[in-house]
Amino acid sequence: MTLSIADLRTLFQENRLEVERFLKFSVVGTIGAIVDFSLLNFGIQVLGFHKGIANAISFSVAVMSNFTWNRLWTYPESREKPLGSQLGQFFAVNLVGLMINEAIFLSLDHFVFAPCGVWGYNVSKAIAIGVVLFWNFGVNRLWTYKDI
Repeated sequence: MTLSIADLRTLFQENRLEVERFLKFSVVGTIGAIVDFSLLNFGIQVLGFHKGIANAISFSVAVMSNFTWNRLWTYPESREKPLGSQLGQFFAVNLVGLMINEAIFLSLDHFVFAPCGVWGYNVSKAIAIGVVLFWNFGVNRLWTYKDI
């Protein structure tokens, strides 16, 4: 089946709100990625942390940034839900996201990009973030923000 431009336009128009939410989620994720990369490199290069520890810390801080901005901007209707339960759901989804992120990040850094030094672990991190973006959006949309 081939989609025409008209078909794509109709698809986007029928799902405009979800497309907008995904784009907002991606902007928030970009901010989170900047936080994540900054803290990862600071932790490794300045503080001398092990890559896995620096990654867990940077990912966790980025998740808190993402939760805040998603609650305020991407899903403003979600502020009607109790903060604690929503944060718990978001945290649970992102805990799995952290495990996926760590597995991809450390595996790629060790087995594929090790000879590349700083660039290697940053490329590994970029790939891990890209994969986890879809996990986090999908599961948070279906569970954390399902009633919005």
